[in-house]
Amino acid sequence: MSISRRSFFQGAAGVAAGFAALRNITGCDRASDIKKGGKQGSGAILEVPPNFDVRVISKHGELMDDGLITPGAHDGMCAFADGGKTVLVCNHELDAGSRDRGPLGKDGKLISKIDKSCLYDSGYGERACLGGTTTLVYDTAKRKVERQFASLLGTMRNCAGGPTPWGSWITCEESTVTVDAVYERDHGYNFEVPAKADSGLVEAVPLTAMGRFNHEAVAVHPRTGIVYQTEDRPDGLIYRFVPKKPGELLKGGRLQALRVRDAGALDTRNWRAQTVSVGQTMAVDWVDLEDVESPEDDLRLQGFYGLKAARFARGEGMWYGRGSVYFACTNGGRFKKGQIWKYTPGKNEGRPEESASPGRLQLWVEGDDSGVIDSADNLTMAPWGDVFVCEDRADARLLRVTPDGKVHLFARNVASSSELAGVTFSPDGTTLFVNLQNPGMTVAVTGPWKALEGAGVA
Repeated sequence: MSISRRSFFQGAAGVAAGFAALRNITGCDRASDIKKGGKQGSGAILEVPPNFDVRVISKHGELMDDGLITPGAHDGMCAFADGGKTVLVCNHELDAGSRDRGPLGKDGKLISKIDKSCLYDSGYGERACLGGTTTLVYDTAKRKVERQFASLLGTMRNCAGGPTPWGSWITCEESTVTVDAVYERDHGYNFEVPAKADSGLVEAVPLTAMGRFNHEAVAVHPRTGIVYQTEDRPDGLIYRFVPKKPGELLKGGRLQALRVRDAGALDTRNWRAQTVSVGQTMAVDWVDLEDVESPEDDLRLQGFYGLKAARFARGEGMWYGRGSVYFACTNGGRFKKGQIWKYTPGKNEGRPEESASPGRLQLWVEGDDSGVIDSADNLTMAPWGDVFVCEDRADARLLRVTPDGKVHLFARNVASSSELAGVTFSPDGTTLFVNLQNPGMTVAVTGPWKALEGAGVA
């Protein structure tokens, strides 16, 4: 769908009201500095800088190439290269009750089009779980969708996840429901999905050794294959999975929690007091967790109270780039506006001798009462090193954080009151993809990305 753009605000009153608040973030003083892009019916989709173009490439309710319906609740996502094309693997944060938004249609009759053995939880054949992933094959040169299909089904509330260096997407369940009259299997696991243009629907196999908890996102250290994980709880932990064999997660490994050295059971949330300052860097240890499938959903309590692991405020998006792992905590900080953390692995990460050169944790950004950042969620790193951050709030924005920790506005959702999610760049660097969770769509943003390299404002 080709998209036209309008000016950000119409008239002097809109300029005065809108840009008074935005100027401190963007450095923009003119109404023309940010444009509306992405017409959908009579409304725009995103406000974007001039010379950037927005087009919708996936939308809830459309028929996919496998005969299923494009599900709603688009969430975490990543782009991969395959055969000269860009392959987008996208999460859908749905549960068993989301029948009007799922891929099987309102009456569920489309289930006959899939191999039921691939479903993780069929709900005793009565009420299948409708979370999972879809895969979209996109030609960035032609700006054209080639095909789209369901790639994982039968899971619960697939929120975020992360790419692996071996060409797959790890999708995470943000749920810990257990077997009952509705759910045939326990939930709260990670699943691996091949990022291939021809993968089709794959069998959903839980990565149980990576722990059962309220998963959000992961990031993989390319040299060691270690997988870092966030937990979306107000008292969550940061986890590390050290696989027995890098790249083969089903073969098991050790699940550990992050502990700050010389500050056992550190509360990093800064809710009651500023226990960690912006820019502060701390050495960390990693402590082994037991009973990682956690029938009582108490790994975070085992870690904090029993092993003195650090506590975080709703760990959300996570991304590895330029030697460090960046992750967001949605309501961290005194004003509960969110934090962005940076973890830099040590040179002997995951080895017995790592204590001599430990990894280091830094509070990189923290929101305050100025509105610079609010409810940080999914994030990614641009090819030139800036971190792009989605906000989980009404009137959500897409923010750009430069390597020095300065925050700048790049875009804003004007289509709905939904959060933005799943931000990611195409492997060729030409296209930024981002999701609007409601009404459920993926948009592709193209434009003069080179101009942003080293630039302070968009």
